[in-house]
Amino acid sequence: MSMFHTPATLVIDSQIRDWVLLPIVIFMLLFGILRHYVALMFRSSKTPPLDKLTHSQTLLKGQILSKNCNYIPQQSFVARKVYFNKENTGVFRQKIETNALSAMADPNNMTEMMKNNMQTLLPNLITFGWIYFFFSNFITAKFPFPLTDRFRAMVQRGIEIQSLETSYVTSASMYFLILFGLRGVFSLILGEGNAADDAQMMQNSNPLLMQASNPMMDYGKAFESERENLELVQHQFELHNAENELLSKWKQ
Repeated sequence: MSMFHTPATLVIDSQIRDWVLLPIVIFMLLFGILRHYVALMFRSSKTPPLDKLTHSQTLLKGQILSKNCNYIPQQSFVARKVYFNKENTGVFRQKIETNALSAMADPNNMTEMMKNNMQTLLPNLITFGWIYFFFSNFITAKFPFPLTDRFRAMVQRGIEIQSLETSYVTSASMYFLILFGLRGVFSLILGEGNAADDAQMMQNSNPLLMQASNPMMDYGKAFESERENLELVQHQFELHNAENELLSKWKQ
């Protein structure tokens, strides 16, 4: 009798592919397309107020200056710093009144936030709940390469068998693999930035509009914090000898 633990090897029935794996893929594909069009129907066309959008753009300009100040000459940096931080007249010196309590009490803001959360959370709960209810505890696939035990909790959700080889994938874990695998399919069918892909929506969303639409954003404190960061920046121009360095690289 061997003293070493040998993982169990299974032969996956082809009917699992036909009655478990394919229904999961088809359901998630059709549900993603339905989710896209439903999200388009309920998408709000409300634009943020002009003053908040202006504050958001100003804050972004200050952050860009702090990060990339070393690529502009000293004179240009000082002129921009004076524009933002000059005593009494600087943009970051202005007083902005923000009433967070009134923003929280506004039913329109609360409804908009709840609708956005539900559009993201509810479809994922429905798809995962449907798959977990009908197709739990199935071994649906096997990786063609071995995996360490650290991946067991990731690829074998719903089945706790320590003797099972780690390369086998359960139906619950296959949901997450298919979820990320369908991103390219949704892009081909629905176009880039579709509502069926949460990660792509967040990546393609305009940060200015998201920040300006946030009723809890305190631009007074944000301006004060960015003004202090700008005061601490040590400018050092890095493009003094850029032409010679470029020519030296070409000569090599």
